Amino acid sequence: MQKEKSNGKSLDGVYPVHGTRDDGNGELPQPPTSNLQPSDEWILKNVSFTIEQGTTTAFVGATGAGKSTIANLLLHFYEIQRGEIFVDGIDIRLIPQQELRKRFAVVLQDVFLFSGDVKTNITLGNEKYSLEEIQRAAKTVGADSFIEKLPKQYDEEVKERGATLSVGQKQLLAFARALVTNPEILILDEATSSVDTETEQLIQQAITVLLKDRTSIVIAHRLSTIQHADKIIVLHKGEIREQGNHQELLSLGGIYFKLYQLQFKGQEISSVAS
Repeated sequence: MQKEKSNGKSLDGVYPVHGTRDDGNGELPQPPTSNLQPSDEWILKNVSFTIEQGTTTAFVGATGAGKSTIANLLLHFYEIQRGEIFVDGIDIRLIPQQELRKRFAVVLQDVFLFSGDVKTNITLGNEKYSLEEIQRAAKTVGADSFIEKLPKQYDEEVKERGATLSVGQKQLLAFARALVTNPEILILDEATSSVDTETEQLIQQAITVLLKDRTSIVIAHRLSTIQHADKIIVLHKGEIREQGNHQELLSLGGIYFKLYQLQFKGQEISSVAS
């Protein structure tokens, strides 16, 4: 896949994918996959992993390590130059893109909101969702805490790109948007923006709800949010260098351990990890 020459859609904003769930179970085995840049330098090299149904897998690594590229490939926004990706045993290249994307909801760092009311921003205009379903999704992720304070609540107009909302409020709306679709597979590109302590707690609670018993992929920037992930995959320069759970990776004393030390500098790792 050539990074600059891809014909796929951009992953800017938020891309929650609507649709009903099918009979698939959401398992994602991936044989070795490679990506090319125009300079013929591989973005991903010999990447191979399996994501089991109902588990959370987190990808960590420095900027440019290949984390977002994996998300783009799973959604078939990029064409694979070498290797294969399977969803429930089927090569994604054999699945119509619309059908493939019905199985996913994607929450990205830069939340895209458009001119329209709150409920339309949650459903993306899909009228099959009732107000009760919208309210339940919002309440589940804690978005109701600010929506119900708005003058018109769910009928409140949202300006382009959510100009009148805080970063945290936009994140909570994005979580409600993902949850209302009840996706089979969730991709979460964790936001790095700073929010106040109360909103941070709401966001962390919402993430816990979203990931529970769902096949989930987290592109992680803060290791504190993924300590309970079933599997953590450490990418470095396009290659998988380490994988395991939080405690296993700490015990290796490798890249993950060093990243953890940097993020929790001045704290005892043993006490933070416990």
